[in-house]
Amino acid sequence: MLGKYGISPGSVELWGTGTPLREFLWSEDMADACVHVMEQVDFSQLKGEDRNVRNCHINIGTGKEISIGDLARLIAATEDYRGKLVFNADKPDGTMRKLTDVSKLHSLGWQHRVELEEGVERITVVSGPDGRSRQLTLPPAPRSP
Repeated sequence: MLGKYGISPGSVELWGTGTPLREFLWSEDMADACVHVMEQVDFSQLKGEDRNVRNCHINIGTGKEISIGDLARLIAATEDYRGKLVFNADKPDGTMRKLTDVSKLHSLGWQHRVELEEGVERITVVSGPDGRSRQLTLPPAPRSP
């Protein structure tokens, strides 16, 4: 059933070359940043002295990026996946880089807490029907003879 999505026991197909860079943020860090801004930041801190109101947005992120290929390898290593990661260069890469400038947010006293590696480990732990946490694992890839 997952074959139509490029997933088989021996390989996972990923669109593009794996070279585009992306930034990832743990969802609870996003929520924490929003609460920080709402509770700790006054509009005057953003507006400045100029009469015109400009550039008052606040980017929320980590300011760190990783290639899609490196992320796929990190997930595979975390899950001890031994199958092949196949990058299909016939499919589009999309925008080559998406990184936010978080310097304003940092100057307002907020920093993310969950690093990417920790987040990848956390997403592989799920709650079972009995409410207990268990490790989510990918099916093992067939071993080469």
